[in-house]
Amino acid sequence: MTRRLVVVGSGIAGLYAALLASEAPAAEVVLLTKGSLEESNTFYAQGGVSAVLAPGEAAPGDSVDAHIADTLAAGAGLNNPDAVRILCTEAVRDIAGLRRFGVNFDVQSDGGLALGLEAAHSAARILHAGGDATGACIARGLVAAVLERAVQGRLRVETGAFVTELLTDDGDPAGAAPSGAVTGVAYLAGGQRRRLEADAVLLATGGAGRLFARTSNPAVATADGLALAWRAGAAVRDLEFFQFHPTTLAAAEAPGGPPSLLISEAVRGEGAVLADAAGHRFMPDYHPDAELAPRDVVSRSIALHLAATGQRADSPVYLDARGLEASRGAGFLARRFPTITARTRAAGYDWTAEALPVSPAAHYWMGGIATDLWGRTSVPGLYAAGETACTGAQGANRLASNSLLEGLVFGRRAVEDFLGGGPARASVGAAPDAGSKSVPTTGAFSREALGRLMTAHAGVLRSGVQLDSAAEQLADWAAVVRPETVPDSENPREHEDRNLLLAARLLVEAARNRTASVGAHYRADTDPASARTPSMQRISS
Repeated sequence: MTRRLVVVGSGIAGLYAALLASEAPAAEVVLLTKGSLEESNTFYAQGGVSAVLAPGEAAPGDSVDAHIADTLAAGAGLNNPDAVRILCTEAVRDIAGLRRFGVNFDVQSDGGLALGLEAAHSAARILHAGGDATGACIARGLVAAVLERAVQGRLRVETGAFVTELLTDDGDPAGAAPSGAVTGVAYLAGGQRRRLEADAVLLATGGAGRLFARTSNPAVATADGLALAWRAGAAVRDLEFFQFHPTTLAAAEAPGGPPSLLISEAVRGEGAVLADAAGHRFMPDYHPDAELAPRDVVSRSIALHLAATGQRADSPVYLDARGLEASRGAGFLARRFPTITARTRAAGYDWTAEALPVSPAAHYWMGGIATDLWGRTSVPGLYAAGETACTGAQGANRLASNSLLEGLVFGRRAVEDFLGGGPARASVGAAPDAGSKSVPTTGAFSREALGRLMTAHAGVLRSGVQLDSAAEQLADWAAVVRPETVPDSENPREHEDRNLLLAARLLVEAARNRTASVGAHYRADTDPASARTPSMQRISS
């Protein structure tokens, strides 16, 4: 008997899951994505994929146990240990899966894999492809494999397909029967409303960086999967934990335009340092690992240092890689980081001769749709994988380069569960309330206004007063926009706006409820570290 799996999203989790499911004779696979197949956070990932490979390929002395320990340490102990163990132990299997689908990783002159070191990793275990174009190389390889399968008739692909609802077993919109099993999706395509029945749906829609004014995420990252699942009654988890990448090029970003240029963590892994406008290298003042501290620490240190030195919160600091070019030889930066070199040059910077102005930007949501270790949500027939899911593997702060790996491992496990006819739902807790509604008293909602509000009041540094203010403003907007409902509009952007507003309310409510600072969630009103004054140490130009 053939069973249909609908995969929503075309990042690494969705593409990989669709390919694996298409290999089963009894599975009919439909892949829906609201943009093109290459429009995803995966495509923009520079840093690489973390994995401890088999003996002979792994770095000397590295181990799966060390990868587990590093992941738990970065997650501030709030990880699900079982999810971390699975993530790190099964990594080697899914790296082999990528290779099987045509993804090739960079090698050294002797033919061995070129393994990189990134912040908070105890060993070099980061696989790269195309230097700093790992995500693009992976996406292109998987997209090519998906299109080949589509030509062969082994799966069906629809681009420009925006999913607006999850349908349930009683045939009503999901919100009318939140405890019912998911039986398909409703979506917009070509300006028309369509419905597609399914035995199961896998949400792999990515993150929600567009909640904030500055983000490394592309325009498609609008919390669609989270909103779909929440309206269907699914549990969500850890929404207060949003990671800000500390080093994106501090240039103006057009609303809804391309993401802020991310300057990969691997640059700091190679030895680049951060300095303020006065030339002071400040990271050693805040953490013993300096520039190689976890991302949340580096982003927070930037914000705290700007405040301590009397600078505007949106002022840039400077990433100095000139020493790498000097010590490794002319052309090193262009060879090791060709994408960053080309894009910074296009923006008017020569990073071999000058430091780059950088600022933190919204990057990755550790929280999401709560799942078990097989990608099952609390709603029967609904799976989630990748950034839209919360397996617990990332804890309060994701370890660098574990995101692509999580999409692979748990995307595969969701498919294995679907094909094996596992339990219909997971026991992962209850969905939170999105907050009370009030009469609107403030200015009109817009995506740009939402980004400004979230950055100012729920960004790298937060306080109870700021979060309360944000909650009030969001409630005012929600009374008009009604993000908990599905509008009749056939304009995908209006659906995105409602999804973003709903996600913002859920994030802020979670942040209000956690009064202590932990991981990427930093409450400046309850953590004494916010008042520290750094010592001063200059670096040479």
